[in-house]
Amino acid sequence: MKVRREGMPDPFDHLGGQNIILDSIADGVFTVDHDWRITSFNRAAEKITGVARDEAIGQLCKDVLKADTCERSCCLRATMKNGEPIVNKKVYIIDAQGRRLPISISTALLHDAKGKLLGAVETFRDISVEEDLRKAIRAKYSFADIISKNHRMLRLFDILPDIAESASTVLIEGESGTGKELVARAIHNLSARKRQPFVAVNCSALPDTLLESELFGYKAGAFTDAKKDKPGRFQLAENGTLFLDEIGDITPAMQVKLLRVVQEKTYEPLGATKSIEHNVRLIAATNKNLEDLVRQDRFREDLFYRINVFKVSLPPLRERMEDIPLLAEHFIARFNTLQKKDITGLSDEAMTVLMSHIYPGNIRELANMIERAFILCKGGLIEKKHLPESLFANQAIQDDLASLREAASACLMSALKQNNWNRLKTAKQLGMHKSTLYRKIKSLELSVPK
Repeated sequence: MKVRREGMPDPFDHLGGQNIILDSIADGVFTVDHDWRITSFNRAAEKITGVARDEAIGQLCKDVLKADTCERSCCLRATMKNGEPIVNKKVYIIDAQGRRLPISISTALLHDAKGKLLGAVETFRDISVEEDLRKAIRAKYSFADIISKNHRMLRLFDILPDIAESASTVLIEGESGTGKELVARAIHNLSARKRQPFVAVNCSALPDTLLESELFGYKAGAFTDAKKDKPGRFQLAENGTLFLDEIGDITPAMQVKLLRVVQEKTYEPLGATKSIEHNVRLIAATNKNLEDLVRQDRFREDLFYRINVFKVSLPPLRERMEDIPLLAEHFIARFNTLQKKDITGLSDEAMTVLMSHIYPGNIRELANMIERAFILCKGGLIEKKHLPESLFANQAIQDDLASLREAASACLMSALKQNNWNRLKTAKQLGMHKSTLYRKIKSLELSVPK
């Protein structure tokens, strides 16, 4: 049994040696002296670690918790060094049974009544249940790296295996940043072609001449700099999947050439004298409305119908706002791995800011925001201050609009009450047509007696 070292101060002696307050706290709490030896260890700490208080007292904290950060980035050491507390940082400890447990820790300096520095205090809580819940939620609402609980996306999850099973051409529509390539990769990975290449081409990034040689390749001598044969993307994707992104941007001349490839399942490299058959599944994507382009004679109708065998429409993020917490958590987990950090999540205030944004850049924009926050965040929680300042202006506008809506609602309700809920009298009083009043009642969703 470990006992307190002789002369070791107990920072809680004023409690009559009973540690009553500490033992009433649900979180684990322990204190250390200047030598990193544990001076106090509450009942919750015993329960979480499986280490008895008498065994912990006097031990080095690293020997008791065996945290993955003890050697490389000790939180208590950092707090003792710079005086800055750490809040809700996720670490892993090894309990008395040898199990690896996720915990959330916070640290602070410990002073006596006269302000003398005694050491430091750490509070921690077992978050294994939360972790299991997160994993369960991710499993429920994720599909091949696509994460959503939006009803439209969940319907897509249901049919993706069926789409993948077929060899039909797929057209994916959606704004930039909605995850079109992710869906294309999911279709490929679920198909019988999954062990074969997945090749992506951004059609909008290349002029016609380069796009043609990229897709179909060329033979040596086809042009001045063609010293040797170069395979095109069709050849590279043989037996696999070719993803043509932003197909709505290709020129009419390129549309003709692509039509032949889709119809006849053959292509000709530049400078070739004979056609080459291919076994490639085509998935096309666009951020434009191809039907509108067809009506405007900017996209060939016959090519449209060839690639539009099965259409997948991805909603923008502003129409699936319920996904923002899930996506944010997903990106936090990704950047924790990439940047070797232990950020546990977002503060309520930061999440409120993210939920008030309309995301013209969609999921890609959200990912960039989280990545930026990772650069600035030094603690365990992303705060409002770590987010782009432009978001705060958007939130202020939203708040102003909400205030105006409330004021308009209050004004209308007051006028209606004054006129005993008579719409015609109220409209005359307010100087508007009766139909206008009805529209305002409906738009403001006012509950008005009939």
